Parts: sequence; C-alpha cells; structure tokens
Amino acid sequence: QIQLVESGGGLVQPGGSLRLSCATSGMVFKLFPVVWYRQAPGKQRERIGMILMDGSAEYEPSMKGRFTISRDDAKNTAYLQMSALKTDDTAVYYCHTPPNNWGRGTQVTVSS
Repeated sequence: QIQLVESGGGLVQPGGSLRLSCATSGMVFKLFPVVWYRQAPGKQRERIGMILMDGSAEYEPSMKGRFTISRDDAKNTAYLQMSALKTDDTAVYYCHTPPNNWGRGTQVTVSS
C-alpha cells in the first residue's frame, strides 16, 4: 500500500523558513516524480512545483524564488524548503505522486 506522509509544518513568523518532508512507502520512490501543492482556507488547491526522477525541479511562476523542492531517494523522501514566508503562505501543504497518491497534508501557519 502506497503511503505519503507530510510533516514539518507549524507556526512560523513572517520572513521565517520551514522545510516540509514527504515520506513515502510502498512504492519504488526513485521511479516517481513528486508534486507539491497547497490549499489555503477558502481557496482552490494550488500547485507549487514538481521534482522529477533525475532531481530536476520546476515551479509555478508565482512560486519561484522562495520555494525549493528536493528529494533523497535513499530515504524515499521529498522536501519542500520554504523561505521568506508570508502570511499568504498559510495553507495545508500536500505532496502527490502519480497516478493518484496523496498525503493528508501538513498545516503551515505564517503569523506574528
């Protein structure tokens, strides 16, 4: 059974940083891309970016510069490094692998 578990969320002040993790099991992780999304209260789910099997990453234009996706195939884990966080970054953050594998998300709250 494929499982994705996000972690690393929490409360952070504006301007702060967080690194989220997406730990996977039940799959050959190195064969899959990983996509990060977020969903803010009352808003639609928003795509952040994706990391491919070769480690290359691409981002939505609005996410470039403050978000970095990486992966460690030896740990079957992907990461989302976030910096210069703003209150608008408050959301539940999810990771996804195709075709339809999702974690339950981790809450990130940016507030002073």
